[in-house]
Amino acid sequence: MLETPHVVVGAAIATKVVSPALAIPLALASHFVLDKVPHWNPHLFTETQKLGHPAKKSTFVAVADVGLALVIGLFITSRFATQPERAVTILACCLASVLPDIVKWPYYYLKNRWEPLKRWVLFERSLQVNATFWPGMLTQLLIIATGFWWISS
Repeated sequence: MLETPHVVVGAAIATKVVSPALAIPLALASHFVLDKVPHWNPHLFTETQKLGHPAKKSTFVAVADVGLALVIGLFITSRFATQPERAVTILACCLASVLPDIVKWPYYYLKNRWEPLKRWVLFERSLQVNATFWPGMLTQLLIIATGFWWISS
């Protein structure tokens, strides 16, 4: 799954679960739950296996997605600027929600083939439920919309 849906759900959890001790682990767990929803991803693993690195198009999509996730996460956090503890919890949940993917970036972009990292990449890959582009993007857009609805309710 792209990072943006993970961040929106992580932020939604943080806005509804007041305790950081509960919200942060829930945001982390949400990552694995969302990866089970059929979705589209750039094919970083397949391209790395084939080319030795992700393709430029996939890297562009990944960087654009991370940028969008950062903007959205900071936007949601800014709505709670008068509550610094809440704002920090939202940021922590946004990070926790994407941490399982962030850990994989050295494998793809720094060619770090350290065995534990490689096992993590393969484990994370085994959780993914892939879909073709349009149905896979639709599920992610619905997750983002639901996350914003949950935050606003």
